[in-house]
Amino acid sequence: MTSSRRDFIRKMSTGLAASSAAAFTLACAPPEDGPQTLTAGDSERLLRPDPNHVEPAPIGYDRLPLEWHQMRVRNLKGRLADRRADAILLSSDQNIVYFTGCFRGSGERSTWSLLPTREDDTVYWYSPGIDRDLIESWWSTQNEYYFGYPHAEGGFPNRGQVVQGPTVNLFEWMLEGLRSRGLGGGTIAVDWTPSAPQTDSIRKVIPGTRFVNVQADCLSMQQLKTPEELRLLQRAYRYFDRVHAFARDYILERGTDLTDFELGQALQAFGIGLLMNDVVADGKPHSAVGIEVTSNYVRAGMASAYPHPNQFFYQKLERGQTMYVNCDIKLGGMGGECYRNYLIGPWTDEQERMWEVVAETIQIQEEESKAGAVCSDIAAKIHQHQVDAGMAEYIYHRPGHGQGQFFSGHQPPFIALGDYSVLEENMTFSMEPGLYDAARGIGINPSDNLRVTAERGVRFSSVPFSKEWSLLKL
Repeated sequence: MTSSRRDFIRKMSTGLAASSAAAFTLACAPPEDGPQTLTAGDSERLLRPDPNHVEPAPIGYDRLPLEWHQMRVRNLKGRLADRRADAILLSSDQNIVYFTGCFRGSGERSTWSLLPTREDDTVYWYSPGIDRDLIESWWSTQNEYYFGYPHAEGGFPNRGQVVQGPTVNLFEWMLEGLRSRGLGGGTIAVDWTPSAPQTDSIRKVIPGTRFVNVQADCLSMQQLKTPEELRLLQRAYRYFDRVHAFARDYILERGTDLTDFELGQALQAFGIGLLMNDVVADGKPHSAVGIEVTSNYVRAGMASAYPHPNQFFYQKLERGQTMYVNCDIKLGGMGGECYRNYLIGPWTDEQERMWEVVAETIQIQEEESKAGAVCSDIAAKIHQHQVDAGMAEYIYHRPGHGQGQFFSGHQPPFIALGDYSVLEENMTFSMEPGLYDAARGIGINPSDNLRVTAERGVRFSSVPFSKEWSLLKL
């Protein structure tokens, strides 16, 4: 193990604050040159990049630019041309971020983005006042805002108007905005189906206006990743590679003097250090957006044997256990999940066989995930292999889900028996054909992310599914 990595691990053991500077130094340290002897802690040298990986986005390209989002809006308008819509009205956070690029979440504070189809590169907002600076400093032709939720008519303390007026129906307030723009009586493409009360409001405020649900078109565009998205995804997975190498080194260095909680905190701090060493972050809105490194499900022993455990994880790592190292990373809203399991020697035959079956099904998903394949067929081949290997009672869930972006982690279609969707090139999917044996306290559920190509699925990560990587003797 290099001295910088060892030093970082030791500093991590004494406190997260002390480790940050060491993480930055390690993040930009080049690999050592020349022949070297592989030791137990040299995990980065076990990484295996796929020659079919896309070129990662370069340093400085930390998010999709405004021009990309405007291009996607133009593409959406083109898709909807035969619907003769006068405007597109978006309400979900997922769609708003995808098409406008303004990173923010609505919560209970409803937000709408209006994209008139006969205007080029314009967007009109109906939003809460709390986000007005975020919205108006990004792409905003005009922003009409209400003060808060619930909003009192005339109540704008920020303007000196402390008024306890009647509670405003915000949906009708937005509809009045559409009417003022001359959109009453026409066709509005929306990303939801209006509820009965909303339909009543439409008839009341803008009678004769037709709302057409085009969520399927919005989703279809998001399912097929563009070259720019794929390059950001690949860069995110370069960080995954180093985080997992660090986590493996950390386990080997600390051994049984380690809790799963400590490992999760350590890899999260290390991952954030890696990202933020490369990302432009000046404290202003719209830079360093969509950044995430989580480790909420790092767990050792019995807890690894449950797909969705509900207990807090604070267990010492012990010999004979399975160790589940979870990490989710996003860069500019693009990324996903990458998990690995470890068997800590001495392991049993049952543990090793379960690990082997999972590794075999990962390979099946890679081989079968090509354009034209059917989701259900892939799931059936994976499950049949699990059953044939005697693992039926340990199967709890489908083998994978479509990998979304921005606020969407899970995205249709699904690698599941009941999903008959056909795969297309540049769809992306998680890979998690997990097996769980609660009676023995064994759980093997790695995950990765793959890109569908014409020939096969290509994993984004370089972290191997090998016994050399995953079977550890402390």
